[in-house]
Amino acid sequence: MKVTLFSFGFKHGYPEAETVWDVRFLPNPYWVPELKEYPGLEEPVASYVLNNDTGREFLTHLVPCLLFLLESHKAAGRDDIILAVGCTGGRHRSVAVTSHLEKILADTEFDLTVYHRDISKD
Repeated sequence: MKVTLFSFGFKHGYPEAETVWDVRFLPNPYWVPELKEYPGLEEPVASYVLNNDTGREFLTHLVPCLLFLLESHKAAGRDDIILAVGCTGGRHRSVAVTSHLEKILADTEFDLTVYHRDISKD
């Protein structure tokens, strides 16, 4: 099954996807001067977003849910699915989460495409 996973910013428009996760509740590096200019692909930014109580708890729920969702759609005969992760601007939190999920899905049988729709936008 082909899986398209991408990050986006809500302020740049709602995406076309079957499933959208809103991660605007996670800590926002935008408000940290030394992190603001770097995207969620950078380790210090991703760590700020994910390595805290809220981020860790979110991932403990999200990862099994994602795997269940994908396996269930595959078993139902689905050929492809589009999944999106959104934050305010699409540069920090959604990128960090999407990148984390990419690592999890890298060793699965799914044909994975990942991109960051709004990572370069202000």
